[in-house]
Amino acid sequence: MYKRFYGFTRQPFDLNPDPERVFMSETHREGLAILKYGVVAKKGFLVLTGPVGTGKTTLLQALTHSLEGNIHCCLLTNPTLSRDEFFAFLAHQYGLPWQENKALFLIEFSRFLKECSDKKEQVLLIVDEAHVIPVDLLEEIRLLSNQDTSGGDVFSIFLVGQPELNTHLSNERLLPLRQRIGIRFHLDLFTRDVTVQYVVYRLRTAGAKHLDIFTEEALTLVHKVSKGTPRLINIVCDHALLTGFADNKATIDADMIRECVDELHFPGEANPLPVAIEQKKHAWFFWLFLFMLVGGLLVLGLILLEVLPFEDVYSSLRDVLPKNWLQWLHNFYENIGG
Repeated sequence: MYKRFYGFTRQPFDLNPDPERVFMSETHREGLAILKYGVVAKKGFLVLTGPVGTGKTTLLQALTHSLEGNIHCCLLTNPTLSRDEFFAFLAHQYGLPWQENKALFLIEFSRFLKECSDKKEQVLLIVDEAHVIPVDLLEEIRLLSNQDTSGGDVFSIFLVGQPELNTHLSNERLLPLRQRIGIRFHLDLFTRDVTVQYVVYRLRTAGAKHLDIFTEEALTLVHKVSKGTPRLINIVCDHALLTGFADNKATIDADMIRECVDELHFPGEANPLPVAIEQKKHAWFFWLFLFMLVGGLLVLGLILLEVLPFEDVYSSLRDVLPKNWLQWLHNFYENIGG
């Protein structure tokens, strides 16, 4: 709608991943390099995590488009499957027969891996949204890797998902799987400078003749409300350009960004935009420390009530401690004081 007004040849902030127009921040370049290394080095299990909307799926598409012909790749984007559905999907992707029988599938899959090993080929399974995969299915995936008996590490498995994937993998049943993870990598959110670079890149690849459509204050606010999440940057900037077109304004300023954020704000959300709130690490340690501190102060207070020479003061310690212990406390206090 606004392409002609701003001189674009295509939508600059389209939400659909485009492997031909991938902005590579430092963290994305490193992430893609890690994925490629996991394939080349035959590292077996690899785990890639990142907050919602950081471009994990886009990275996976860039990876699959760059793979050579000697790599058989299966990309599973919806892992909430039953066991049989999972095996049926694998069979279809790898061109294997599926007779609704797990044992027969494992025989065919083992033969497939052996043939790939003989041909110097590799087999790659990528599970996107792996943080929602059932524990039982994760265990099936681990056991599936046991079928690679060639000794050449033909079969590699990449688990990609949100940060809670790490918590998901901490299940005690998945200890054997965790011990096989050779590489872990986490995608970081954009800094303010990287957010600016991303917006400029999107404008340039959309054919913009002028790259200063957004003011510096507007870009700062875009980063603040999106917290550096690429998907939310796209949403805010796209809405801002639509608003600018409706108001016949060639430049997007901070006030227009605020207006767009207000319109995009979901009722009941604590944040202006629905960004992920990461749980603070080791929060349990803080509460344990607080509990021990309060408990220690309470015990100390009871001891002082028992040993200090207050008149008509009742001490509950007399009801719970043996008389010889109470006598020891009194003697200890008298020795310190005397």
